[in-house]
Amino acid sequence: MLNRNRSFASYSLEVVGAAHANADGSNRRFIIAMMAPGEQVELRPEPKNKHDPYAVAVFSGRGGQLGYLRAERAPHIGKLIRQGMEIRAVFQAATDHGAWIRVAFDGAEPVLPPPRPAATAEEREFWPDDEWDEPA
Repeated sequence: MLNRNRSFASYSLEVVGAAHANADGSNRRFIIAMMAPGEQVELRPEPKNKHDPYAVAVFSGRGGQLGYLRAERAPHIGKLIRQGMEIRAVFQAATDHGAWIRVAFDGAEPVLPPPRPAATAEEREFWPDDEWDEPA
């Protein structure tokens, strides 16, 4: 049973599956690219999902599916939703493999963490070939 006296902090969850097309043919990566940090997203458990009965789909406020919560987190989040906990979620950031969302519990508003500075080429471990360097 859900302990309503327990306090939940807001935290970030990874959204995966962006490489797959939606059932309506829409492109998840495009939907993610159109999202802005702080934009509301909706979490929808999919108990009839043939691949994972614990799957929780993530949808934009405009109705486009971004992907799914990672399988490690979906059962817990889905259980909280089924038990009636109000979970609010917002888009946090796009990633190479999907997105991050920020969630808060018991009707609280999710608070985005401060943005991270852009990674340098060295931090991304990108080393261009010498032949592509501009001539001196």
